Amino acid sequence: MDKSANDMIVSKTRISGAMHDPRRHDSAHKHVAGAAEYIDDIPEPQGLLHVGLGLSDRPHAEIIDMDLSAVEKAQGVVCVLTAKDLPGVNDISSAGIGDEPLFADTKVEYHSQIIFAVVAETRALARSAARLAKITYRDLPFWTNVRDAIAADAPNVCTPMTLQRGDVKEALARAKHRITAEMEIGGQEHFYLESQISMAIPGEDDEVSVWASTQHPSEIQHIVGHILHIPSHAVTVFQRRMGGGFGGKETQGNAFAAIAALAAKKLNRAVKIRPDRDEDMAITGKRHDFVTSYDIGFDENGMIEAVDATFAARCGFSADLSGPVTDRSLFHADSSYYLPNVHLVSRPLKTHTCSNTAYRGFGGPQGMVLGERLVEEIAYALGKDPLDIRKANFYGQPGSGRDVTPYYQTVEDNIILRVVEELERSSDYRARRQAIIDFNKKSRVIKKGIALTPVKFGISFTLTSSNQAGALVHVYQDGSVQLNHGGTEMGQGLYIKVAQVVADVFQIDLERVKITATTTGKVPNTAPTAASSGADLNGAAAFNAATQIKDRLIAFAAETFKVKPEEVEFLPNRVRIGDEEIPFGELAKRAYGGRVQLSAAGFYKTPKIHWDRAAGRGRPFFYYAYGASCTEVSIDTLTGEYLMERADILHDVGRSLNPAIDIGQIEGGYIQGLGWLTTEELWWDNKGRLRTHAPSTYKIPLASDRPKVFNVALTDFSPNIEETIGRSKAVGEPPFMLAISALEALDMAVASVADYAACPRLDAPATPERVLMAVERMKAVRSGQ
Repeated sequence: MDKSANDMIVSKTRISGAMHDPRRHDSAHKHVAGAAEYIDDIPEPQGLLHVGLGLSDRPHAEIIDMDLSAVEKAQGVVCVLTAKDLPGVNDISSAGIGDEPLFADTKVEYHSQIIFAVVAETRALARSAARLAKITYRDLPFWTNVRDAIAADAPNVCTPMTLQRGDVKEALARAKHRITAEMEIGGQEHFYLESQISMAIPGEDDEVSVWASTQHPSEIQHIVGHILHIPSHAVTVFQRRMGGGFGGKETQGNAFAAIAALAAKKLNRAVKIRPDRDEDMAITGKRHDFVTSYDIGFDENGMIEAVDATFAARCGFSADLSGPVTDRSLFHADSSYYLPNVHLVSRPLKTHTCSNTAYRGFGGPQGMVLGERLVEEIAYALGKDPLDIRKANFYGQPGSGRDVTPYYQTVEDNIILRVVEELERSSDYRARRQAIIDFNKKSRVIKKGIALTPVKFGISFTLTSSNQAGALVHVYQDGSVQLNHGGTEMGQGLYIKVAQVVADVFQIDLERVKITATTTGKVPNTAPTAASSGADLNGAAAFNAATQIKDRLIAFAAETFKVKPEEVEFLPNRVRIGDEEIPFGELAKRAYGGRVQLSAAGFYKTPKIHWDRAAGRGRPFFYYAYGASCTEVSIDTLTGEYLMERADILHDVGRSLNPAIDIGQIEGGYIQGLGWLTTEELWWDNKGRLRTHAPSTYKIPLASDRPKVFNVALTDFSPNIEETIGRSKAVGEPPFMLAISALEALDMAVASVADYAACPRLDAPATPERVLMAVERMKAVRSGQ
């Protein structure tokens, strides 16, 4: 049946796909069928060329000589590009610092750094030719990890940050109990299913169009412009969907897009670049590793009196996003706890490794792990249940005197105690913990553990200028709607959520809203889709655009039908005007005939936020998202192997825009966090080579690694107190930290070997090897009792 605007079947009760409805991902059926089009699926233009990369095989060295003659003569090679071929600046750094060359020229600073690019008729020929280069190096000293960087007195890649309040030295000195220790927190590979990829097609004059797998089309636009020495208006970037991002495509796609565009303009032919998995993992940045040192003072009741901690990070050879990442680790070092006296310092250290970058949580998970470790230390020292220590140290309600963070933001929306206590009841935590203690007394080989941990995660970019978004909405004469905005879709469900917002404004079925690819040619100057803010920012911008059109339609209807504006009401798929009802499409057609503008550009900027980094004071976050998880594990004390027996999660998403999408994000976030804290280990050898560069050596969780029992629920009592779109809350990053309960549960299982007499201090990732070594330490503790 024809469903044009004027004769479509009209729902009289409720639209399909309004805000807050559980709807499937807009591309879910295409994902399953293999019909979703990614960049490598786009039909190849005639004459398409391919790129292979020439990479450094030294971690730190001067380039003495580079003979590329064999490369240039190889079969199928069209040209070879080096730093000398750049019309613009040889820099792809995110902040324009000038510390990240597109092509290494006189010096390489990590193994697998890009030195040149080969453009050939096929991908295989390009990659084969790239291996024929003869490069002479003069080796320089190098270090690849945090401890070696500290020993070498390595420089910082950016300015460190300090957060402080109170008199920490005095409070530590007078504390009845005091513990000083260290914790290593590992990094993580993004392991997106679609590798980095870009395709560029040259246009007339200085124009170039770029299809890039990126979370930040505007940055790709800027970088390509700088490399080619052309203005931004000559560069148009397109992005329909990514096969995963997780932060790894916020800045790391810059090099690939720039090389494709450079080759395309030089040769006046379409060019595509797609590294294989090994190259992608060796070239691109990862989650930052940290070595954290901490000094904590507390009283006999477990109340924290003072914390002094340093977060030293492996940042790689350039700054990239290490400044804001290490900043956020400090922002979240308090986890959910009030710290009356606190001194936190970041050390963003230079290492001769790929430049580490954004990753889901953006430094927050590393800070929060340390915050939870502090609680564990106190609990084991006093012989108490860690949950009791947690609840005693939670932030208080506004006005309690215990409601201000180390960066002087008041926690105004605090629901953490309620979230934790509800999960404590629903998961039957207390009874299960006692049952586990009883089990551990009887079982010699298999030991169990359980932990319940909170999440309090700040939502907003800490770079205030990034907290803005634009959208473009068109209403056509048949009542169908086209939507475009600056957010990018990487599988997280942003597109469907924003479409639901627009459908809700017009009260039309979701199927009437067409989602279109993100492009700098429609919505300019976009922020990256990151910091969990995609739906907040782009949803609000789309709401603004749709509301502009709606207001025009109301004014037109009121004037045309001679009624008051308040007598115009948008009902499901129709509009009531006085005593008359007409289909939405009919109103749109009449408005066009009345010369009413049916297109609008929307805009939104996050209110209330401000931040003074030098002073360490401000309100960097618009609001907080909360959650709690309870995980039960069992370990084999003979091998260190373990199983995730059960996980219970209660998470706060405000009033969910789409509960189906949000629950999926929570489940996925927990599993990804579980991988980070257990199986995913990055390892560089003594030649500076990343050896965990493929699925054969780098272990992400499998479906079989998920908890045997996995219960996830959303809070039903926490609409956002701030005026976010639909009173919803962000859900991208906060669930990632729910997995910390698994690490703490492993700690408990290990601690049972010594009858819980000491904190096992498991480093992350808690691989079976590390668990086994911790078991042996606990045996030594037990034998010394």
